[in-house]
Order: sequence, then structure tokens, then C-alpha cells
Amino acid sequence: MALPIDTLLLFSLPASGKSEVRRYMDQLTPQQCQGDFNMGTTLQLDDYPYVHLMHRIDDLLLEHGWKYAYYRGPSRPFRDEWTWAALIELLNEDYRNLLESKQVQVESAAQHLFDRLDRAHEKVGGRPALGEVPWRIRLKVGEALEAECRKELDTLNKQNALEKKGKTIVIECARGGPNGMDFPLTPPFGYDTAFAHLSPNILERSSVLYIWVEPHESRRKNIERGRPDGSGSILHHSVPGEVMLGQYAKDDMAYLLEQSDRPGTIKVDRLLEKDGKYVPRAYYLPVGRFDNRTDRTSFVREAKEKWAKPDVERLHGGLKVAFEQIAAATK
Repeated sequence: MALPIDTLLLFSLPASGKSEVRRYMDQLTPQQCQGDFNMGTTLQLDDYPYVHLMHRIDDLLLEHGWKYAYYRGPSRPFRDEWTWAALIELLNEDYRNLLESKQVQVESAAQHLFDRLDRAHEKVGGRPALGEVPWRIRLKVGEALEAECRKELDTLNKQNALEKKGKTIVIECARGGPNGMDFPLTPPFGYDTAFAHLSPNILERSSVLYIWVEPHESRRKNIERGRPDGSGSILHHSVPGEVMLGQYAKDDMAYLLEQSDRPGTIKVDRLLEKDGKYVPRAYYLPVGRFDNRTDRTSFVREAKEKWAKPDVERLHGGLKVAFEQIAAATK
């Protein structure tokens, strides 16, 4: 039997069904995951908690008499578009800590997050936004957010302590480009930029599960899933309309597949430093495309006892096809 997929990049537009697929797979038996999908029990990383916490930071900064650090407004896009790349740097760090079973012990989880956000932005050439905030305000914002930040840090630490052997690490994020932008999408937009900033350690171990929906369907489902109290939920948050059109109206995954010289893969060209020199390296990431243009996943947001057998069979069958594509592209 083949070794299970080591790392799976679950990349798709918002509301495409990523989180529903994660929830569905999380309740399968290890035998089902291995036999049908060549997946081990999953360990999961996601950049959405950082997106949510940056909104919370901005709200609290405004409350304490300062300006927004990350967004142009409460329902508007990032002030600095390179925040998309900074989010990938945060995932790189989470991935490294997971592999190293690192336990992050800090006095303040909120101040630790603030420092991480500043470092991630600096890595991609951005400004350390919270470095401009007066210390008295930063302390007040940290105190207000400590419980939420501690919960997220405890979740990561708990997962880091788990055995990794035979398991599959799933990394989820959504990317896209503005309405009207041509391919290739201009950095920092799109999956091309996300792949360009993933660590070599992730690239050399990863396959991609792409959930295929059209942008207009992504926008419809985004509205449908939203709940008034769902901003912190991966299943029930709703992305603001301006962001959907300004950040997610174009999807470059199909374009990237067309550019690769190996069928069924995404080619990622990188320059890596070795012995004081930069050498080119090409990574080929196998891709499975789960066709969700006709919705197969929304039912998973309901309680499991409400799942209808035909719905489960359609979802499971579609995922099986996608993972067979990954297996074929891996050979």
C-alpha cells in the first residue's frame, strides 16, 4: 500500500466547500481515509484565524483611539495587499512548529501574535503595522484579545504534540484576484504568489486538492453560509462583498495547471540558496480537482445526523475521483 499523502494544500475560492470537506474527512475512519483517498488521519492548519484576529485587532485599535492597522475598513480589503503573502509566512511557521513538535510558551499569547504578524509582514517587504501603535494602546488591545489568542495558541500547541507518523497535514487557504485582472495575476494576488512564498519544506512534500467552483457561485455560497455571529467560524463566516469582487473575482488555478509541462501538476519555480549561490529548483505539485460547481458540500454544515445518504455518496465519490487524479499525477 502506498504511503499516505504527506501534506495536502486545500486551496480554493471562499465558500467553495474547503471547510466542509475538512469536516467531512475528519469524521471518516482511518481505513476509509487510507483506502479511498490515500490520506492519513489529518492535522490541520488554516490562515483564516489570522484573518479574523486582524479584524479584531483593528476593531480594538479604533475603540482605543487609534487607526486601523490591517484593513481599509471593517468590511473592506487589506490596506497592504502583501498581507496575502504574510499569511503564507505565518503558515510556514506553523508548519515548521508542527513538524518539530514545538511547544510555544509565552507570557502573553496576544503580544506573541502581534510580534508574529509584524515579522511576517517584514519578511515580504511590508511594514510592521503594530510597531507604530503606542505601547499603552497595544497593551489594552492585547488584554482584550488575550483569551482568543491563547485559545488559538493552545490549539496549535496541542496539535504540535501529536504523533505525525502516518498522518496527513492539511493546509487550507483561499486566494484569488480582482475583477478584470488578466492572467497571470499580478503579485501578490492569486495562488501563484501563495506557491511562491510557501517554504521549500512544504513544496517538496505537498499535493493540492482544488475544489472547483466558479467565482459567481463562490459569491452566492458566501452569502448563503454567513451568520450574524459567524465571523470566527470557518463554516459560517461571510466575506464582505467588496472583498469578494476585489480579491476573489478571478481564480488562477486552471491557468497554473495549463502552464505546467507535466500534466496534472502545478509547477513552482524557485531560486534556493546553496553554498553562497542561488540555484534554480522546480517543484511539481500533483493536483486533484474536485468538481463542486454543482454543490456537493453545503449539507456538511448541518449536524451529522441530518446528512442524507445520497448526499454523502455524491461527496465521497467526487472526492475519490479527485484523489485518484493526485495519485496518477504523483507517478
